Amino acid sequence: MTILDLGFNSLANLAKIKKNVKRKRISSYDVSGANIDAVPIDSMQKYEICNLSGAGIIKHIWMTLASKSPNYLREILIRMWWDGEENPSVECPIGDFFGVGHGKTVNFWSLPLSMGPQDGKGFNCFFPMPFSKSVRIEIENESDEILICYFYIDYEEYDEIDTTFGRFHAFWNRSNPCEGQDYEYLKKKNLKAERFTRKNPSHESDYLILETEGEGHYVGCHLDIHNLFETERFNWPGEGDDYIEIDDAEIKLYGTGTEDYFCTAWSPFEYYCSPYFGITLPGGKNWSGKISYYRYHIEDPIYFHKNIKVKIEHGHANQRSDDFSSTAYWYQAEPHKKFKSILPVDKRLPRETPKDIK
Repeated sequence: MTILDLGFNSLANLAKIKKNVKRKRISSYDVSGANIDAVPIDSMQKYEICNLSGAGIIKHIWMTLASKSPNYLREILIRMWWDGEENPSVECPIGDFFGVGHGKTVNFWSLPLSMGPQDGKGFNCFFPMPFSKSVRIEIENESDEILICYFYIDYEEYDEIDTTFGRFHAFWNRSNPCEGQDYEYLKKKNLKAERFTRKNPSHESDYLILETEGEGHYVGCHLDIHNLFETERFNWPGEGDDYIEIDDAEIKLYGTGTEDYFCTAWSPFEYYCSPYFGITLPGGKNWSGKISYYRYHIEDPIYFHKNIKVKIEHGHANQRSDDFSSTAYWYQAEPHKKFKSILPVDKRLPRETPKDIK
């Protein structure tokens, strides 16, 4: 019997010999020996890419997809169940799961997630995913076109795993648009999108990134903003403070602004990626159109023992009325609180991108 120490495998411990562990893989390879290595998934059909019994840890998922649908990254869902649970611990549009929203792909890298060439269509996830009894992963094609799916699932098999390991979770959310100021009125009056003197003491109307009950730790998110205010005036859609309530609000973590939570500064408009934070889509001129930020709490997980709410203002004091979506990642002991029903496919689709402000 062996119990694994679930640490990130850095170069410092790469030489350590591990006993009683087996490297395994499930993939879409052509069992006939030919090169037809993809799985076709028909429109409105589900396909189970993984169904394992026993104990282990998924260490890496690679995937690439092809579809004639322009919005397939929001139309395709990925779900994961651990240890025979009734409700999935992961339920997310597949493009968002791999780290970028808006139904977009872009070359980027972070420690847990990446999209690689060509054109960001090689999807990788390195979040470790422990299971003690079983794991099941399903892809659902809610588009009108056939989906072509290539995948690897690389995992380690053990006799047993440490009972203190949490289970991996991912939750997708969207407010389209957030309830803020009337943009048509502001444009008509040639007014700014927000005033920085307003106050938001309750944080009741903040955009919700994560809400869950139990014990575990939040390990980050990506936030995807479609800027819906079109103006030649200063149009930065940030200044929303992050706000995190832990254990019935016994602990409250206050932030100072959107770019601050995502470890950047001064209303950034540059592409950037690093292990723990980055800007995969910086938007167009004057921050127009689609924007995506990520922040992964790998070195600084946010622990909770009863419950947690992770929120961010949509603009200072929630005055912005942009299209917000997000994917949150965390570990917790089961059972988890059942997610609210994921939006139907027509409500998940990205908006058309307006022309950049000249």
